[in-house]
Amino acid sequence: MKPQTANREPVLLLVDDDRYLVESMAEWLSPQGFTTFHAISTDSAIEILQKERIDIALIDVRLGDEDGFNLLKRCQQDWPEVTVIMMTGYGNVEMGVSALRLGAFDLLTKPLIDDELLLAIDRAFTQHEVIEENRNLQSQLDDRFGLEHVIGHDMRMRKSFEIVDSVADTRATILITGQSGTGKSLLARAIHRRSSRRNGPFIEVACGALPENLLESELFGHVAGAFTGATGNRDGKFKLADGGTIFLDEIGTASPAMQVKLLRVLQELEFEQVGGSKTIKVDTRVILATNDDLAEAVAAGRFRQDLYYRINVIHLQLPSLHERADDIPILAEHFLQECCKDVGKAVQGFERTALAALQSYTWPGNVRELQNVIERAVLLGKGSHITLEDLPSSLTQGRQSAYPTIRPELGRRLTLKEALEGPERQIILQSLRENNWSRNATADQLGINRTTLYKKMRKLGLETPGYVYQD
Repeated sequence: MKPQTANREPVLLLVDDDRYLVESMAEWLSPQGFTTFHAISTDSAIEILQKERIDIALIDVRLGDEDGFNLLKRCQQDWPEVTVIMMTGYGNVEMGVSALRLGAFDLLTKPLIDDELLLAIDRAFTQHEVIEENRNLQSQLDDRFGLEHVIGHDMRMRKSFEIVDSVADTRATILITGQSGTGKSLLARAIHRRSSRRNGPFIEVACGALPENLLESELFGHVAGAFTGATGNRDGKFKLADGGTIFLDEIGTASPAMQVKLLRVLQELEFEQVGGSKTIKVDTRVILATNDDLAEAVAAGRFRQDLYYRINVIHLQLPSLHERADDIPILAEHFLQECCKDVGKAVQGFERTALAALQSYTWPGNVRELQNVIERAVLLGKGSHITLEDLPSSLTQGRQSAYPTIRPELGRRLTLKEALEGPERQIILQSLRENNWSRNATADQLGINRTTLYKKMRKLGLETPGYVYQD
């Protein structure tokens, strides 16, 4: 049975300087369920590769005066998604080894046997689909955890992005601090995705969720008989994260004894399993996070000063949501679109009273709480826009007017200009979304000239869709 993707037939490129042979192969393979292209030279093959989406290329080792291995190298360089099968009439073990080392999937010897050719193509296409699926999964991970998809125009957030760009691909230890719900876990994943370790494991450990004896085993592993219930050897998280990144959340809860062990593994990247004597070395990048004030913990004697200096190499401080209230409309819009896509509802935006309530709330649960509120509003709301009635009572109780004149987090009365910025931002954002972020169409819809729109977008932080942080 011919291989086939869910949506299309496999596409083959046949390259041989024998025009009769390559045309005969194409005529035989087409009825088998393949889309085929053929070429008799390197130049014509490259022209096809540049224009068509090729799954598998069958390339003769000798292309007249040209070397088929050069075309293989070109495919590896410019079209790595193409699986290459080499063909030759003079095959030997050395040539086969060379082909595989250069990246070919297989080497077939002429004259080609029909069943052997179909089997080779089937195996090659199976590998091609696995690679393609892995590439799609990597892309989905980038969409979910990549730094490019984090929303925030606050200057402190932008400064953090700049630091991440500078250190993501180094081995430097990173400490992320901030209140619960500000996005420490997602930032750690974004750093990992941005580094050369992106294809390695990302292991997350919530240190505060485990008692000390279990945490030690969780991090470093144990050998059989190390304690009651240890019936076999077990690798710890540091070992599992070898070649990748380990993220230690709630590091401020570590006991003094655990702090000593962590200091050693951070300095030497080596440790022993619980109950074991063999030293294990790993190549693991360490990112830590806490919502505690570690400097205060050091002064109080609860946290080792040498460990604090060791983990505080690169420090990223994430502001609470109420400290960057201007990001709330953008974050809310992002979560609205994401939730609508997940549940299949078409909610067009927020009424101004609802958006005003979101901006005046203090958000003790930070970005995570905002996301939960938006999801609840989408699921329970009945109209085309999120209204004040769709929000939890905790956000709306005690409101005296449709538009807030006092910012609870600032404890002062807003100026008229400040009070109007929230509704103005939402109106412009809604129009931009309706016009697919076309500035010309948005300016026309709002009845203002383009220069005025550009100035307002810059002032309100709407220059480009940006970034979103959440735990």
